[in-house]
Amino acid sequence: MGSALVRRTPMRELIFVLQSEQEQTPAGRALEQAGYSVRSLSSINTLDEKQRLQTSLLVVDATRSSSVGVETCVHVRQSAVLSRLPLVVLTANRDEDRFKVLQAGADDCVGEPFTPRELVARVQSVLRRAPRIPSPRNENAEIVIDRGAMKLSVRGAEVTTTSLEFRLVDYFALHPGRVFSRDILLDAVWGELQFVTPRSVDACIRRVRRKIEPDRSRPTYLKTVRGVGYRFDAVASWQPD
Repeated sequence: MGSALVRRTPMRELIFVLQSEQEQTPAGRALEQAGYSVRSLSSINTLDEKQRLQTSLLVVDATRSSSVGVETCVHVRQSAVLSRLPLVVLTANRDEDRFKVLQAGADDCVGEPFTPRELVARVQSVLRRAPRIPSPRNENAEIVIDRGAMKLSVRGAEVTTTSLEFRLVDYFALHPGRVFSRDILLDAVWGELQFVTPRSVDACIRRVRRKIEPDRSRPTYLKTVRGVGYRFDAVASWQPD
């Protein structure tokens, strides 16, 4: 695997590879040659708090057992502390295995045999799509988010929100400057709630604007992009857990 096969990354992002073997696998070597910092993991339960905060992505080697991939995906997505961790699962080259891990919550899967170029490209794609890690407390932030207490502070004043309004602001703040359609927001924030429509998004946006905007008739934080959806332009930061 020469340098011509993969594009080196500018940052040493940390990737854990969950695998049964003690020695580094071809997947780990490919990612390391691409410029990532790679560490092996024998069990998802051994990922400690410090490592969790530093981890950019988890690769799960489920080429020998599809159940390992499914079980890991379910565990991560149901975990309060790991649920946002990007996941790429390596599977046997069977449609059924790929379907199972994607349904269980994987961001992408790569069927064996795979080339180093393909694996690195898939990992880079998942990392580009992944929500950015909440930034620490910033004294210049216009909105401060306290996830532990589910509280918002806007320009230094605490604002009372419903849990849905809080989740909406938190989701927008994780993706500053990105435009979201109503359908995408319904999937990401409302989830499996029933009896909601795209107009439910509009109604929630109006309520949030009343609470956070300096002038709700001329929004500067939560803007409408005509014909597309909404964009969040405020500077936000998060209280440490």
